[in-house]
Amino acid sequence: MPALPPSVAETLARSADAMALNDRYLNPQLGRIVRTLGFDREWVRGEGAHLIDAQGNRYLDLLCGYGTFAVGRNHPDVIAELHTLLDAHSANLPQLGVSALPGALAQALVERAPERIVAMVPANTGTEAVEGAIKLARAATGRSRILYAEHAFHGLTLGSLSLNGDENFREGFGPFVPGCERVSFGDRDALRAALSPGDVAAFIVEPVQGKGVNIAPEGYLAAAQALCREQGSLFVCDEVQTGLGRTGRFFALEHWGLDPDMICVAKALSGGFVPIGGVLVSEAVRARVFDGMERGVRHGSTFGGNDMAAAAGIATLRVLERERLVERAASLGKLLLELTLPLVERYEIVRDVRGLGLMWAIELGAPAGGRRRAVWNAMERAQTGLAAQLLVVPLFDRHRIFCQVAGHRMNVVKALPALVIEEHEIRRFAAALEDVVADADRMGGAVTRLGWDLARHGARALLR
Repeated sequence: MPALPPSVAETLARSADAMALNDRYLNPQLGRIVRTLGFDREWVRGEGAHLIDAQGNRYLDLLCGYGTFAVGRNHPDVIAELHTLLDAHSANLPQLGVSALPGALAQALVERAPERIVAMVPANTGTEAVEGAIKLARAATGRSRILYAEHAFHGLTLGSLSLNGDENFREGFGPFVPGCERVSFGDRDALRAALSPGDVAAFIVEPVQGKGVNIAPEGYLAAAQALCREQGSLFVCDEVQTGLGRTGRFFALEHWGLDPDMICVAKALSGGFVPIGGVLVSEAVRARVFDGMERGVRHGSTFGGNDMAAAAGIATLRVLERERLVERAASLGKLLLELTLPLVERYEIVRDVRGLGLMWAIELGAPAGGRRRAVWNAMERAQTGLAAQLLVVPLFDRHRIFCQVAGHRMNVVKALPALVIEEHEIRRFAAALEDVVADADRMGGAVTRLGWDLARHGARALLR
């Protein structure tokens, strides 16, 4: 008979065993990646914009749980509200019944959404929200085709994976959901042609693409919305990563004055404490999908709209408002761009610096020629996108700044700071970035050090 599992307190005291537990019972290949990059720290605490290891070293966390910890790790106000809920012993998930918290969260989100949005369909994650949007779009329109953009990322369950623009994620998991069709991001003519048969249920698009931090060309999103309206297709904004202040507006769609039929939300909505997601919908969508008592529960999930997630969501929205974090993201994002845009002119290896609010990226490219170009080409032959690690690894090792590439096989490094990050930390990151970019621009020494670092980390991993 299995032994009694250790308590939470006992397990937290075993933080040194985290990697061994992962390798034995979860995903050993993830462990290999983490060790090879030298990211294998014994993490013991999270505070605001930082992760803290067992030696007390503080790392500026620009990965931010892929944007989940927008209000910072372990925000005390969210913790306090969750304690209030747990102490209340609420009548959670009556299922054939309702409780107040999910409705209150839905109200708060609807009040912050564009005019067309009137309700929320609860979910548990971003990918579940996207899957819900696919179902709702088909039911509301009676059509089956779904359009999505090149380079898109909408999640990794089968339905949302069918809308994934990255073949590295899709390989080996087909066949995918029929009727899903890719169009070029930013190409109005391609979208017009795909919509023209009149059988498209929805076009689902990220206002700013998470993979690569690609910002739509000026006028594209408004044109896409208009084209969808002309053809009777639904226009759906995936705000799973861009929503809740990330880009300096509550929803990124506000930058372009959009009024979509559906908005997918998740990630930052619970402050990083509880899985949460939702589809914000128009009255037309809600009325056509839930169009009678016999269809009142035709879409949902067991834990969708649970009290814990809703309480965390309400608490997170209160923090965003009280601490003016949306405005903070706008001003600090502007500062980050001002500090880092000059790198494009200063260093040949830097091709672009771009961002919106606190969603930022730097893109590297090959030097013009000579020995440095030969070194670059050798790295790319070894693995496409390896050059990005010329920034990622030394930022972590030398500067205690935690970030990562913006997608498979691309030389783009991405930063998603917590919205509570201090100005001096933005400046510290910009200074550290220039240090490692200057080193990378010389190629020779930086490449040698990267090779040694990866080899050293890999050898250390083998000895464990």
